[in-house]
Amino acid sequence: MEGIARRAGTAKTVLYRRWATTHELLIDALAQTCPVEVPSPGANDLRGDLIAALTLLTDWMQTASAGAVLAITSERHRYPELAEALYRKVFDPRGGTFTTTVLQHYVANGQVDPKRLTPITTQIGEALVFKLAIDLDRRPAAEELAAIVDEALLPALGVG
Repeated sequence: MEGIARRAGTAKTVLYRRWATTHELLIDALAQTCPVEVPSPGANDLRGDLIAALTLLTDWMQTASAGAVLAITSERHRYPELAEALYRKVFDPRGGTFTTTVLQHYVANGQVDPKRLTPITTQIGEALVFKLAIDLDRRPAAEELAAIVDEALLPALGVG
């Protein structure tokens, strides 16, 4: 907390009034910086909204908060309560994955069969983005994000 207080130009006591631990402060910071996709209000462009959600993910992957999330999730065996707080306070309120909010929006508007929204279909997009990023050692390109949507997500949802 001392280093954080110094960089913020405040006293440690000010920080401790709000956060009891650095883990609590970290989770609150991640909750403020983790983006949420915004589907088109008319639910009339599922493909475009899914590509936009995956683009939001790849943009976020370049941020310091994504690095912190990677560190937390890769060390979950050492800090299980921190990883649990990450999911409960950051990911779950945002739908869990970068495509879930879009998919739920289209289900609510009758564009996607709710039976098609499964733990697998909601993770396909993110999983393939991360797989490509690891294999290619770079951020997936726009064409690759479109291919994930066209070749994996939409068919899995029974659309298109």
